[in-house]
Amino acid sequence: MNGPQIDTVIFDLGNVLIQWDPRHLYRKIFGPDVAGMEAFLAEVCSPDWNERQDQGRPWREGIAEAIERHPSQEANILAFYDRWEEMMPGANHDVVDLLRELGQGHLRLLALTNWSFETFPIAQARFDFLNWFEGIVVSGHERLVKPQAEIFELTIQRFGLIPTSTVFIDDSLRNVEAARRAGMNAIHFVGVDDLRTRLREVGLALS
Repeated sequence: MNGPQIDTVIFDLGNVLIQWDPRHLYRKIFGPDVAGMEAFLAEVCSPDWNERQDQGRPWREGIAEAIERHPSQEANILAFYDRWEEMMPGANHDVVDLLRELGQGHLRLLALTNWSFETFPIAQARFDFLNWFEGIVVSGHERLVKPQAEIFELTIQRFGLIPTSTVFIDDSLRNVEAARRAGMNAIHFVGVDDLRTRLREVGLALS
């Protein structure tokens, strides 16, 4: 391998280690009305709207704002928080197995996630493997979100990281590109087999 030896791996959580998609819930609510579900998730409880909670906005404020915009959708909007856990069907077990394998070496394991500070405790209570990390940076606590440069700099400073000795893994290409701008070795997660290959390419010994 060319370059510094890797000593730290940072994982994104949602859709890398933990499955998450609001459609898991809203398929139950909208039934066969797929177009209605997609319109609701694009216009009412949109990714941008949800990201405001990831950036620290309290859910009560986000819910009230959405209901003010779309009062006829109040019940569906309330479900986004009240039934939030139904959007998270389980772990990606193959990636959890990889995390376990990495933890058996001498690597530092960290996580950096866009997640509301109010819903993250639900994941912590449900997934024991979150305790395997030395530390987890949660956007909602920091009031910063990926791909903002500041959240990467905060992570680097908080844990005393050398970016060129750090691997960052995320399913969002914009977050991967931001990590690269911060000097990290960044891998776009598209599946566990590809991830194993990419980790071997940066010098990590894996089965």
